[in-house]
Amino acid sequence: MSAPGLVRSPQDPADLLLRDVCVLDPRLDLDARHDVLVRDGEVAALGAPGTLTPSADIDIEVVEGRGRLRLLPAFFDPHVHLRSPGQEHKEDIESGTRAAAAGGYCGVIAMPNTDPAIDSPERLRAVRETAARQAHVPVGFLAAITRGLGGEELTDMEALRALGALGFTDDGHPVADAGVLRAALRLQSQGPRGGGSRSPGAGVGKAEGFSRGARRGVGGVLTLHEEDRALSRGGSMHEGAVSAELGIPGVPAASEATMVARDAVLAGCEGGRVHFQHLSCVASVRALAAAKACGVAASGEATPHHLLLSEEDVRGLDTSMKMNPPLATAADRAALVEGLRDGTIDCVATDHAPHAPAEKALPFTAAPMGTTGLETAFAALYTELVVPGVLGLGLLVERMSAGAALFELPVPQIASGASANLVLVDLDAEWIAGEHGWQSRSENCCFAGRRLRGRVLLTLAAGSIAYRAGGEAKPNPRAQRAMSAEPSSTAGADLGAVSI
Repeated sequence: MSAPGLVRSPQDPADLLLRDVCVLDPRLDLDARHDVLVRDGEVAALGAPGTLTPSADIDIEVVEGRGRLRLLPAFFDPHVHLRSPGQEHKEDIESGTRAAAAGGYCGVIAMPNTDPAIDSPERLRAVRETAARQAHVPVGFLAAITRGLGGEELTDMEALRALGALGFTDDGHPVADAGVLRAALRLQSQGPRGGGSRSPGAGVGKAEGFSRGARRGVGGVLTLHEEDRALSRGGSMHEGAVSAELGIPGVPAASEATMVARDAVLAGCEGGRVHFQHLSCVASVRALAAAKACGVAASGEATPHHLLLSEEDVRGLDTSMKMNPPLATAADRAALVEGLRDGTIDCVATDHAPHAPAEKALPFTAAPMGTTGLETAFAALYTELVVPGVLGLGLLVERMSAGAALFELPVPQIASGASANLVLVDLDAEWIAGEHGWQSRSENCCFAGRRLRGRVLLTLAAGSIAYRAGGEAKPNPRAQRAMSAEPSSTAGADLGAVSI
């Protein structure tokens, strides 16, 4: 039941009745109490509370919402690091997708900056086969733009697309050479010269081998990590007042913003499609807005940590606050929130970047950059942006699933006949992030220890139960079970503890 381009392990389709839940689907203008029936992994019917009754001859799970629990379209994350192959001590496909399910996600897209990089058809095939055995939620993969993420020689983009690559990125590294990126954009939008295929293993350097024309390109999205290393080299946090006070080398915002502006121009000139990753500053938001106003096929994402935190949170030198791009100023953070609100920024992406405890235990300047985020994204954003009234819940839900459409994947919807990609949440439940451990293999979460509101109780992904609070991610047991929504505690409702 996964969409084309996504893979996951075989799982039983769900049969369950969500009784008297508060359904919110902003794309369908749906915000009311309903019974929702899921049969054989699809949304079979929506009805007024108490009007849908399961057939007596069908074993079906019943979840009692009691007019209080919220049912939302499940989230989709277009930017995660699952660390496989080669870095499984940090995360693997099984643990990373288990974390995704626990966070309410019905699908994710994994980055290729692994060890070795996913830069060949053989490596892409291998990681997709692993996902088909291990993934709890559907996973898509981006392939590298350049061989070994070296920024010099293009990968065999045509063959990688044919094997299911949703797009291309050198994430973790910029494509510094404008000629190389221009060549990738031309291959994406126009295809090889003469419309023929390059032989496997044949790379293209810079702008060689292309001419303008009406040919059909290989397609896919070029997803760009924007960083001018001539400006960022040696920096460990945002360059500004706080870095000066702490005496830590900084990274100027121009390192990102100048590359966004450059690559938006290149995309416009070549008729390409680009997506800007983890935007972090005012100037980048303005550059993306200008590109869109000029008709460039460009989109952008923001992470929960850049939307909620700033350089002030780095003062304690907690290495969980060290990420790339670094946390910037309060004005930058406000611009990201406004960009998310007005649609300049298209979606929320976690940039889930797990690291082993020993790596993050190093001194701040030596520790690797990155924070996990799949398990806390919704609750952190709900707590800090929706509860205070900065953003509406509907807008947040829309932005947390919008990443699917950017890669031409179906967007989760609560509609009859749709695959069941749903998340049930208790918006009143309070919990301490990480208090009871993590589904992820790593624990370097910048929100660890924070009291958050809004807890995921149940996640359905591609028609199957991928997560329930209090239990491991596992296939739906197809057993009749009644689960009541009792008043919230700090731990939230524990669905796994309900007796059968």
